[in-house]
Amino acid sequence: MMFAHSTFCKNHVFKQFKKVVYLKLLRNCYGTHNISTIGFIGLGAMGSRMARNLLKQFKDVYVFDINSSATASLAKEGASVAKNLDEFSKMDCIISMLPANQHVLDVYQGPNGLISKVGADTLLIDSSTVDPEVPQQLATIAQQRNITFVDAPVSGGINAAAAAQLTFMVGGSPEGAKRAEPVLQAMGKKIVHCGDSGSGQIAKICNNMLLGISMVATAEAMNLGVRLGMDPKLLASVINSSSGRCWSSDTYNPVPGVMDSVPASNNYQGGFMSHLIVKDLSLAHAVAQRSGSSTPFGKQALDIYKMVCEQGKADLDFSVVYQYIKELQNK
Repeated sequence: MMFAHSTFCKNHVFKQFKKVVYLKLLRNCYGTHNISTIGFIGLGAMGSRMARNLLKQFKDVYVFDINSSATASLAKEGASVAKNLDEFSKMDCIISMLPANQHVLDVYQGPNGLISKVGADTLLIDSSTVDPEVPQQLATIAQQRNITFVDAPVSGGINAAAAAQLTFMVGGSPEGAKRAEPVLQAMGKKIVHCGDSGSGQIAKICNNMLLGISMVATAEAMNLGVRLGMDPKLLASVINSSSGRCWSSDTYNPVPGVMDSVPASNNYQGGFMSHLIVKDLSLAHAVAQRSGSSTPFGKQALDIYKMVCEQGKADLDFSVVYQYIKELQNK
């Protein structure tokens, strides 16, 4: 056992060493070795974990959030706290992780927006989930000032954010995507260039629409099995080795006690709040209508999550839809 533990530790250290070397090579190859100061805006459940991983790879990381306790927590780990967004005007790279369209537009656009204040060659990365038209609009304005703007929404959840295992879906020019890659590598395991500006958001919206649908379906299946007398852990193990397997069942199961370290086993606290999946499903519905695309299950999932929120569960993790379905049967 001591030998096995020693081998594991050596392998872990070697993997971490390889990642550091790889990041340095990326910075040199893609011209981002000049990035010495990074600003991070938005320290929610995802953003705070992403910023912590940046601190492991970059010396000067500045953070900003209206929640002072969030910035104080990062300050204890070595981050510098910006008093306002004006302090970000001298940053080499700025990353944002914000709740909705208007927040992103307010930060970057207009006379007080960062695009009008940062220097040429600044790299702007927005990892929020917003309408694809938002990054398309901002990238056009940024390009006029020789500023690189890319949309890079994420997938993977809070556990992947903490472990720097996120997937980034990048929209922007090939050159912009390459510039962003070494920075994103500090926070994720997979970087996918999806195409021009807005393409990252298109991929994210499609992904999260499927996520919302699959979580509702997983909750329904698990509830049915439990109602018919199945042990939930046993049912989950069968599903996860069968054709019904999905991320909602094998990584983020919505039934309390089936999995450790997921919100369902912590009274649905933390994680991805239900009002946020409503936002993402609403975005999917809006772009589907604009493009004339049929998304009946996406619309139904949206309606269900709206009812979840109306029942006072808006700030609980979206896997709480299991409780909503469970309570529905009682009515």
